Amino acid sequence: MEHEDPRNGESTHPCSKKPKIYSKFISEPEIRDEFSHHQPRVARINNGSFGSCPGSVLEAQRQWQLQFLRQPDAFYFNTLRNGITASRKIIKDLINADHVDEVSLVDNVTTAAAIVLQQIGHSFAEGKFQKNDTVLMLYCAFQAVKKSIQAYVTRAGGSVIEVRLPFPVNSEEEIISEFKKSIEKGKSNGRKIRLAIIDHITSMPSVVIPVKELVGICRAEGIEQVFVDAAHAIGSVKIDVKEVGADFYVSNLHKWFFCPPSVAFLYCKKSNVSSDVHHPVVSHEYGNGLPIESAWIGTRDYSSQLVVPAVLEFVNRFEGGIDWIMKRNHDEVVKMGKMLAESWGTNPGSPPKMCAAMMMVGLPSRLCLNSEEDAVRLRSHLRDCYEVEVPIFYQVLKDGEEGVRDKDGFIAGYARISHQVYNTLEDYEKFRDAINRLVEDGKTCKML
Repeated sequence: MEHEDPRNGESTHPCSKKPKIYSKFISEPEIRDEFSHHQPRVARINNGSFGSCPGSVLEAQRQWQLQFLRQPDAFYFNTLRNGITASRKIIKDLINADHVDEVSLVDNVTTAAAIVLQQIGHSFAEGKFQKNDTVLMLYCAFQAVKKSIQAYVTRAGGSVIEVRLPFPVNSEEEIISEFKKSIEKGKSNGRKIRLAIIDHITSMPSVVIPVKELVGICRAEGIEQVFVDAAHAIGSVKIDVKEVGADFYVSNLHKWFFCPPSVAFLYCKKSNVSSDVHHPVVSHEYGNGLPIESAWIGTRDYSSQLVVPAVLEFVNRFEGGIDWIMKRNHDEVVKMGKMLAESWGTNPGSPPKMCAAMMMVGLPSRLCLNSEEDAVRLRSHLRDCYEVEVPIFYQVLKDGEEGVRDKDGFIAGYARISHQVYNTLEDYEKFRDAINRLVEDGKTCKML
């Protein structure tokens, strides 16, 4: 049998205390207490941006930080790697990976994108790929991922094809159709698509993408590598990386899985390609494999990577665990989205089956939201004057394209609402009433 590297977690040294045993499931008052550090009176319906961390996990994080500060050398040599590996093992089971070697912990999706795109850029620079071969991505991909493509791929001679997805969207078939058209465009003039980047759940606008089907199309079309940006996935939808079938899959643990910021897992399916990926911050462990490279990138606070067992302990206090949390958040965000749309005379941006724990809801056309600046102005006004925190999306229409109408005109603005276990009905009623008040008072975005 091949010798296991002890730095990958095969050591017998204990790395954490035994989990607490709770005699009963968590109650509503206990949930309130876990999130009592949230600013009072704010309708916080934007869990999707920065997530939320319960008090018990924050306390576990503090204990890890103190353990390091008390005796840093002992922590580094005896504790850190085993602790990170314990977290990786939990993630490995949650996402159905074959081996813990396939799971690395990194800061966030932005770091993971740099890891994947760095090796693509090297292949262009070294002549393994032809100039003008291309990377395929969704037009609504996260801006940091687009910037990483610019930094690593286009400057090395690669090109980019963006898949323009319909929004509002009515079915998965609409997305699949546009994806196929873009692949055909990407392969024109003899070009090869070297990498496809697919969101599992897009950020703005937020839509659950049929990722398994799109990965299957990529394989059928001979696309060599597929990277799934699933920033919002873990804790929000069920993940089975073997079923998805991508080469790389990343998800933030601090958005919907209750970790403190910032930490993400990056799954790299074992292959010749995965052995050639490296952390962009080069330190002592370079060349020992991405999981080990990522577990030490210099002196820093690793506590957010070490608290995954405490997070698992927290979610298991709910009857049904993380599966129940995901279902409840989905059901509640759909219910709240419908309530808002009915009150405003608008529509959700996608059907319930294409929502996870976030939903896009059309804003009344009388607000005259006609630009990105209007969206920022409305969001700031809601925060400052109504204590409502919610992202606002401006829908840019293509030439000749007509948007969805309400009774007064075309809808160009949407709110992205989130639901997490700490949210209450009053949060959404506060948002509903704020928008209704603005409309009743004849306010437009430019007046705010």
